[in-house]
Amino acid sequence: MTPADLSATVLHAVRRAVEEHALHAPVPARVRVERTRPGGRGDYASAVALQLAGPAARTAREVAEILRERVAGAPGIGRVEITGPGFLNFTLDASAGADAHRTLMSRVREQGTRYGHGDAFAGEQLEIRHPREVRAAVTAHAVGLLARAQGALVRVGCDEAPDPDWARLGVTVDVQAPPSTSSAEVRPVPAGATAGELLARLGSDATRWGLLRPAGHDRAPLGGELLVQGEDNALFLVRYAHSRVHALTRGAALLGCAGDPGQEAVGAEAHALAALVADHPAVLAAAARHHAPDRLARHLEAVAQAFFDFHDAASPLPVGDEKPSAAHRSRLALAEAAGTVLAGGLSLLGISAPRHL
Repeated sequence: MTPADLSATVLHAVRRAVEEHALHAPVPARVRVERTRPGGRGDYASAVALQLAGPAARTAREVAEILRERVAGAPGIGRVEITGPGFLNFTLDASAGADAHRTLMSRVREQGTRYGHGDAFAGEQLEIRHPREVRAAVTAHAVGLLARAQGALVRVGCDEAPDPDWARLGVTVDVQAPPSTSSAEVRPVPAGATAGELLARLGSDATRWGLLRPAGHDRAPLGGELLVQGEDNALFLVRYAHSRVHALTRGAALLGCAGDPGQEAVGAEAHALAALVADHPAVLAAAARHHAPDRLARHLEAVAQAFFDFHDAASPLPVGDEKPSAAHRSRLALAEAAGTVLAGGLSLLGISAPRHL
């Protein structure tokens, strides 16, 4: 069961409770589930009961109990507990893990770099306006890409004549776009750091990463560290992980070995990487909803780091005189899924994902 599946299951429980008149509250458009923090209970948690308690005129724990009764026993869920003031904590059914893994790996393979795209904004028309400032322009463009990936019809407009150098950053704007309440609020870069100056020093990819990786209210570091080819440079780490996946695929082809999405890779590192791959659709939706491309950038960093942890724990390719085995094929499939997430995520940030570094 993926986070999106669990969210849908809990939302269905809310709808059932309302239809059965056990709960008198508006049904939310979506239910947010998150991985439990260290020391927490279960695999995932949701604060939906706290959200509904006020409208339902009940305590959050009472609402949580109503929902627990309707979620417990659902396919893929092993246990549901209530903690604190009314948090629902979900432990997934371990016996369903292999089926969920097969479904996830097959979905990533079938959808490719569009994996994680959804319809959360289907039919919505979004106007994004920004001032004539390079960080605001790049952020607005990235938000537009994220919103389109969720089904929105998007127009990005500048309040003044756009900087011609923005085109070299992949930014296109409609200066005739009508005023809108939607905007991309970001802290501007230091005075004098124009698009042309940043492109001359850093190039397009490093400039976009440097502008998008920090949260909008944080300063954007735009120094030479963005060009360093080492693990301390998050952009290099993400793109190197992507290129390493393609190197594995090329090596596997020479050995006559192909990834098997039907077999679950074992080990804590494999499970951690698979969990991040499963979280990708929810991250894309949240980044679009909150106009926060930095959320996607941080997620890609986590995927890249988890990939290297997984790769170092057990190579997806045979070593020495080893013959390709089912374990190698399952690891290769998971590595390829991670590479797909990295490529798709970088494209939504407007950053290239080279196969060779």
